[in-house]
Amino acid sequence: MPRGLFYFGGVLNSLSGYGVEPSLVDEKRQALTKSFKSGSDLYTDESLGYWPSYATLSKGCRGAYLDFLASDRSDPTTPVGYVFIYFYGFERRIIENKTNNTVSDHEFLGIFDEVLRLNSVFNANRSFRGYSANFLELMTLLRPALLEHRAKDIPETNNGLSFKVKLATAIANSQPVNADLALDWLKNTLEYSLKTPARRCEDEFRRLFKIRFRDKFGDGILVKPNKTKLTLSYHAASNGIHSVDLNLEDLPDPSVLKAPLNKLIPIAEQCTEELNSYSRYLGKADTSKHDIAALMLLPKELANESGSPVIGSFKQWAEQIIADQKGLTTVKEFWSHTGMPLPKNLNKKEIDLLTNLAAKADIGIAPDQRFHLTKFKSDGNIVLFSLGHGAFFESTPAFHEVMLALRLGAMVAAIDGVIALDEERALRRIIEHDDKLSPTEKNSLSAYLTWRLNSPANTAGLSARIEQLNETQIQFLKKFIISIALADGKVDAHEIKQIEKLYTSLGLDKSLVASDIHHLTTTQNGPLSPQQDISKTKDVFQLDEDILAMHESDTSDAKLMLESIFAVDDEPESEQIIASSSQQDSLDMSHKALFDELITKTIWPRKEVHELCSKFNLMVDGAIETINNWAYEKVDAPVLDDDGDIYVDLEIVEELKG
Repeated sequence: MPRGLFYFGGVLNSLSGYGVEPSLVDEKRQALTKSFKSGSDLYTDESLGYWPSYATLSKGCRGAYLDFLASDRSDPTTPVGYVFIYFYGFERRIIENKTNNTVSDHEFLGIFDEVLRLNSVFNANRSFRGYSANFLELMTLLRPALLEHRAKDIPETNNGLSFKVKLATAIANSQPVNADLALDWLKNTLEYSLKTPARRCEDEFRRLFKIRFRDKFGDGILVKPNKTKLTLSYHAASNGIHSVDLNLEDLPDPSVLKAPLNKLIPIAEQCTEELNSYSRYLGKADTSKHDIAALMLLPKELANESGSPVIGSFKQWAEQIIADQKGLTTVKEFWSHTGMPLPKNLNKKEIDLLTNLAAKADIGIAPDQRFHLTKFKSDGNIVLFSLGHGAFFESTPAFHEVMLALRLGAMVAAIDGVIALDEERALRRIIEHDDKLSPTEKNSLSAYLTWRLNSPANTAGLSARIEQLNETQIQFLKKFIISIALADGKVDAHEIKQIEKLYTSLGLDKSLVASDIHHLTTTQNGPLSPQQDISKTKDVFQLDEDILAMHESDTSDAKLMLESIFAVDDEPESEQIIASSSQQDSLDMSHKALFDELITKTIWPRKEVHELCSKFNLMVDGAIETINNWAYEKVDAPVLDDDGDIYVDLEIVEELKG
């Protein structure tokens, strides 16, 4: 045997006083081995039980254990029972001599290093990992000066001996409980259990906890010493050793206090919530924390902390676009910064990814589906603006009223195929004039207007909604249309024809266009012929003040009118999604039946999903999007992943059941 570190020969009773020391290799007990083997090839039988002892092993198992001792003791496939017998000897050596000088510092350090090595090699076994880490912690408490610089090497334990001493010492010395100690407190209490994100994303959780803790408590929480005194006990892995009580200084035991924990638990819950989506993503097969999709799910502080070149290059590009092109760019160009192929259709998952990318760089987007009630398309445009909406943006009623007016105004301004500068100015005056809008709302609406003026309008379904308006609302609608159309200072035959087309598309009587123009211009500037250039009149046409003050009480009809025709997204499929999400977050019968079928297994060939959808009269892509949007509403995560085959996230399924 090239190495020692085990008890050999003679008679050695256990420290508990019952039976023989479990780790003792007694040469009088027969051992049988036919050939040297190692690792998983070592012989085992039922004698290698839960609390193994060399004395009670069979001849074959004794021979296998000797083979293990004769090896370099580094094969992770070794049956863990043999590793425990070896480990029992270290517990015996240290605990038996904890109060004398029999074990030199040199030997003490050697045992520490060997157990640390074993912990690393056999880390896959949860039981051995825990017992060995607890023992290393015990050793640091027995000789703290000797192992002062080695304590950091010890893996985290569930015994909390060092933690309790550290917490008690800090509080006894009137030191505040800082972020690191606070998180250790949460990990070592029976009053609270950290959830999946804290375990799966341990590093990210600790970093985020520190940030949120400092936001709330600065340098730390002061806790008064309590009267309960600290008592520590070590429970050995070996059944030949009773529990060991440690005689420490007269310290309090603040770990039993609940009031400080009640302050810390909400922070842990907040961090858990913020990392939920990130954790779910990493829980899927073939994902990495280095994926752009993962990075976008991180809270902003952590994403920026990561020093990702993606965010840096995107921010530089976005600021250049804002400076040179007033923020106008294509979705295709925007998407290129993700480094992934542009999908044919952008669903909520893809839209969220781009929204998060912009937010990480302090950039806002328009349209932002959360506030502008519409979404961009993969082949369309998008507008970026500086600073963005911020984490706590909440739109006001005035924001929605002006947004709806801008949507109608952009539709009018584009009727002749050219957006005149005066028409755009007239619309921007609606934003600037409204003193009920915050600066962030004005920035958002300005970007939204730019997007509307550079995106094709969709009038589908508007005529049916306009039919429901009363006469006062219709008159305001026509007044608004003509006011915007005349904002460029002229009305010629071509312009009139375009207004007539717009009247027709909205279900209004086009034969009234000329008289409506005449009535409005007469009211403001005196009689005006349809062919006259308004710019040549004495007073250039001005946008009506009623239109510029739509939030005032005397224009309630205007608000009702705009809300009634523009309160939903202009895409039919989105209307269906909005309608379904308002039904108490529930799926209709067909989608619910499909969902119940899909969750019976984790992977579905697309052909089989197509057959299922046919049975329920559903289209595959639409059904997946509907189910995923429902899942987003419920638990803020998709439950189905369309990657050719359809993958079902069973972790999300369980959350949906809850």
